[in-house]
Amino acid sequence: MSALGIIGSSAMDELPGFEQSRASNETTPFGEPSSRLLHGQLYGEPVIFLARHGDGQNIAPHLINYRANVWAFQHAGVEQILAVNVVGGISKRCVSGSLIIPDDLIDYTYGRDQTFFDGTEHGLRHIEFSPPYDENLRQRLSAAASAAEIEIIPDGIHGVMQGPRLETAAEIQRLKRDGCEIVGMTGMPEATLASEIGVAYACCGIVVNQAAGIGSGSIHMEIEATKAEGMGIFQKLLRQFLAS
Repeated sequence: MSALGIIGSSAMDELPGFEQSRASNETTPFGEPSSRLLHGQLYGEPVIFLARHGDGQNIAPHLINYRANVWAFQHAGVEQILAVNVVGGISKRCVSGSLIIPDDLIDYTYGRDQTFFDGTEHGLRHIEFSPPYDENLRQRLSAAASAAEIEIIPDGIHGVMQGPRLETAAEIQRLKRDGCEIVGMTGMPEATLASEIGVAYACCGIVVNQAAGIGSGSIHMEIEATKAEGMGIFQKLLRQFLAS
């Protein structure tokens, strides 16, 4: 059985309960990953963990080496990646503290290395990218939530913005008109890169705030007050998922 790859969000630089056996410094054709790959077991199952923003949580969303991260996972034998993303809620059902398993996305990022296959050293390849998330992995996450009696949002459109700044209220209204229910900064090109090299990929979005113009008060204060609660629910979901 291959290990599950878990990519940690800005609120997740470690996995509670993770029993690390070793760490590997991977070298890829695309440079160095954000952090070492941590190999071990979580709730008795093999897991490889990577901190997306680096060990010190200091890599900005637009500067993350997404290609190296995904390539390193595949080189380590990972066949499935569960990406954890801290997101803002746009739709009424995406309240702070909720978990969402999106089924589609819209990419608003720019200037990032979007592909392994750009016509140079690794050739040119056009992939299908609809749906952008692995349906089997999504359904297993939803089933685990049901078994653990966790209420989740089982679908929705993930709008991926450039960052690192938060969005304006006008930008959020644009995303809302486009159909986005959550907004984040790190979902792309991670998803498309996994698809390019045949690694099943799904996202679990942890809603930590209401997006600009949607909620009231300080967004940063809401994020700090909510992210621990959301991470606790995610840990419960992850435990059930690995047991299933």
